[in-house]
Amino acid sequence: MFRRLLQQIFSPAKTPDTSVSAAPSAERFKVAVVEFFDRKNNADGQRLTGFLQNCDGLQISYMVPDFDLSFLDFESRNFFDLIDRGQSLLKQTGADVLIWGYSENGQIRLNFQTPRQYESDDGSFVCLLDCMYLPAGTLGGEEPFSAALTDLLAGTIISAVNCRSKERMIYKKYLLKKIINRISQIDSAKSLGLDYMPYILNQLGLIYMSVAADGKNENDFKTISNLFETALKYQKQILAPTHLGCIYLHLGQLNDYASVYMRRRSGFYFREAIRNYRQAQKFFGKYTYPYDHGHICYKLSGLYYNYWKQTEDLQALRDSVSQLRECERIFTQSQFPGFWGRIEENLGFLLHNLALITKSPDICRLAVNAYRNRQKLVTQTFHWTQIQEKIAGIHYLEGKISANTEALEEALACYHDALYLYETSKNGQAADRTRAGIAKTRQLMADLSDGQEEEAILP
Repeated sequence: MFRRLLQQIFSPAKTPDTSVSAAPSAERFKVAVVEFFDRKNNADGQRLTGFLQNCDGLQISYMVPDFDLSFLDFESRNFFDLIDRGQSLLKQTGADVLIWGYSENGQIRLNFQTPRQYESDDGSFVCLLDCMYLPAGTLGGEEPFSAALTDLLAGTIISAVNCRSKERMIYKKYLLKKIINRISQIDSAKSLGLDYMPYILNQLGLIYMSVAADGKNENDFKTISNLFETALKYQKQILAPTHLGCIYLHLGQLNDYASVYMRRRSGFYFREAIRNYRQAQKFFGKYTYPYDHGHICYKLSGLYYNYWKQTEDLQALRDSVSQLRECERIFTQSQFPGFWGRIEENLGFLLHNLALITKSPDICRLAVNAYRNRQKLVTQTFHWTQIQEKIAGIHYLEGKISANTEALEEALACYHDALYLYETSKNGQAADRTRAGIAKTRQLMADLSDGQEEEAILP
């Protein structure tokens, strides 16, 4: 079926394309097409906008930016400009997906940017470095896109959408299922060169994964995995090392989801996800593509933690902390305040667990610092209070480990802060839990005091 699709992707449409006509719907994902970087001024972006106007579920707009687009060459020194400009345009237009186009070597390269692309975990697997390539003349002819090419492009766009609600996710999967159904019915004997094979297979894998990743069907997993692994076999057609890294990244994402949703072989999926993520990191250097590198560190940290929960392998917990510390250095408070806060809270949690096992006062203090960093950005009183209670528990642990009275006094102070706020909000259950923390802290302080008095009277 996939080979038939590949044969038809760039075949001209012989009849008007009605397969993707828009269906009435209150929900439509907003897509903004930026005029392409093309020194010949072909206005291909405007033509692409016209081709996409009737796609089901998409609301398409077009813009000509008032700034230089040379950063679309994807040289690492310009990559930050691309990200920053794109995020600004996404905020300005309210779009769910921004499409960048770049003409190079007789081809058009399309890339897809979404809000909070590196810090969001809302069901989108599409990376900014994922590329869709078209022959340069595809947008210049009088004939419309073939149905297969339109479906492939629309499917990639919809796959890129971050879904902040279950309703949006349901609608996203509904649209993608219709596209998959049309793809499965394609039948053509026309030949196609291999130039675009790895990119098309990568896009198909993204479309299928967006629908089936959170399911328990092993056949779906095998189909998606086969698409990405087959794409890797066409490495001679891959134009840049980062594109190869994207495919390994998606294999990591697939196995990551499988480790959660397919329990029967979860250990195998854990190991495969880690292996593929680490392989992807080789193509995203932390000094050239730091956000891609840091995003993988974040995913690896979660995997190592889950692996530790299953196996109690202490090294896995240490690896989880190490990966998150690397991520912390990349996603800074000034540039990614929301994501940085989430990283700090996760880091505090991991370090607390590590301190419990290693009995290390130093790690306790690191955990407290991470939670304090998180509190700087918390606006909800209840969330702030929960963190304060956790900090109290870490101070208590430090005091217990090292017989440190000052740490226990800090614990009492934090517990009382939390108790006051819980009582004020009439949260009785949380208040009772905090009173229990105060009681055990006082008891430990009394025991330490008794021990010191006994030592003082010994001859």
